[in-house]
Amino acid sequence: MKIQPKVSGKVVEKYVNGGDIVEEGQLLYRIDSRQYESDVLSAQAELADAEATQNNAQVDLMRYQSLLTADATSEQTVTTQQSKVQSYQATTASKLALVRKAEQNLEDTYVYSPIYGKLGVDDVPTGTYASAGSTTLVTVGSVRQVFAQFNINEKEYLNFVQAAGSSDNATTVHLTLSNGTDYPIDGVIAQTDRSVSASTGTMTIKALFDNPQIILLPGMFVRVSLSGNAQHDVILVPQRAVQQLLDKTFVMLVGADNKSVARNITIGDTVGSYYIVKSGLDDKDTVVVEGLTNLEEDKALDVQTVTADEMGFTTDSAQQE
Repeated sequence: MKIQPKVSGKVVEKYVNGGDIVEEGQLLYRIDSRQYESDVLSAQAELADAEATQNNAQVDLMRYQSLLTADATSEQTVTTQQSKVQSYQATTASKLALVRKAEQNLEDTYVYSPIYGKLGVDDVPTGTYASAGSTTLVTVGSVRQVFAQFNINEKEYLNFVQAAGSSDNATTVHLTLSNGTDYPIDGVIAQTDRSVSASTGTMTIKALFDNPQIILLPGMFVRVSLSGNAQHDVILVPQRAVQQLLDKTFVMLVGADNKSVARNITIGDTVGSYYIVKSGLDDKDTVVVEGLTNLEEDKALDVQTVTADEMGFTTDSAQQE
């Protein structure tokens, strides 16, 4: 945010230095006020003169009204004097407005910070001539809360929405800083673009983060991780183990005596290399993931237990092609 003076003049006082943290309403600069002090005195003198003229006209009007009651003057004289009083009242009002404007200009020789934030190092020194509304004395940025802006492609957006259950669900955003450390405070999605860009194929998102220790600064590069509403105590099955035939979805299990058993299942969303199993399996079942091409039910199996890491399975959607 650029801080520019509302009045023109030479900077005669500077109360801060570039890079300082400033409070909302803190005094930053003072512009030479001598011209504006003179303007206030001049406007006040003109107002006093206008008020005196109006008061004299008001006294004359009251006298004419008394004479009219006694039939000692004409009604036209009273009407004319009333018109003069109204004209002088308008003049007084305009002079009062000039006084207020001059006083405001004098107040505006003091320049305050509009927000709590951190000053840039582009601060001008004393002696600089500042033009109203054009000279930037210093810039200031909010640091209590900051936005992290990033883009996700269409596939990432769909994977996230499907995992979260809805694009409206509460979303946690985590930052990894450029030195590899994790930012200790998670943020939330604050703004989401309404469409995917036709030129880049990505959607712009802004996440809002509290920044009490002023670790985050504008222009930093960070790594963003998103997480939606977590699902607990679910059963996952590798996608490569799932087979479909007509309207049935099934997996092959290791049954009694190490023989193959087909089991119909109902699957839900994808999570990395897996499907979420809604029904048909429990945590005691052993699923066959290799050699499925010619495997039939009730066949003897040469069982070798493997881990997810050995098979390259992951729950990270970002690592999936």
